[in-house]
Amino acid sequence: MAKAPREQTRQVGNLSYLMAPPRAPASGLANCLESLQKRWQQADHLGALWKAWPAIAGPQLAPHCRPLRLQGGLLTVGAGPGPWLQALQYNRHQLLGSLRAKGFSVRDLRFEQHHSQGPGTPGGEEEAQVWAQHPSRVDVHGMGSCPQCGSPAPAGEMALWGHCSFCRRSHLQETADLPGHG
Repeated sequence: MAKAPREQTRQVGNLSYLMAPPRAPASGLANCLESLQKRWQQADHLGALWKAWPAIAGPQLAPHCRPLRLQGGLLTVGAGPGPWLQALQYNRHQLLGSLRAKGFSVRDLRFEQHHSQGPGTPGGEEEAQVWAQHPSRVDVHGMGSCPQCGSPAPAGEMALWGHCSFCRRSHLQETADLPGHG
């Protein structure tokens, strides 16, 4: 039977307890970030591929497609709607050559349609337009008193719901608590 090293055992009376090995010392946040960055820069990491993608795909193709998954040497590339999937298929061999020249061990490519334009990005133009007309904006709609609770509230909320947002929330909660509404 193997014997544990002395530093991993603890003697209490005539009993010997096996202790977990000591933990490695904690490293600072800067070291953790540096380690993460190094792992991302490894040739078979999707983060490294994203960083190198504009040089790999070229200035015409790169804005319309992006790497989605890299598993077992199979790279899945997503392209926007329109002719971009066909363009990727047409440039398949050049992309594979470029990927291998940059050090990526990609054995094959798969293409799929991908809508990269999801909902508006936080702080984007669409969000700014919504906020410009939001009913809670006092600087746009002014202030008033809620007819239901008498509290000061944005006039835009009262024009929209007939009362302030706090009374609106209470009303919605009461409605949700009714049988058959939850």
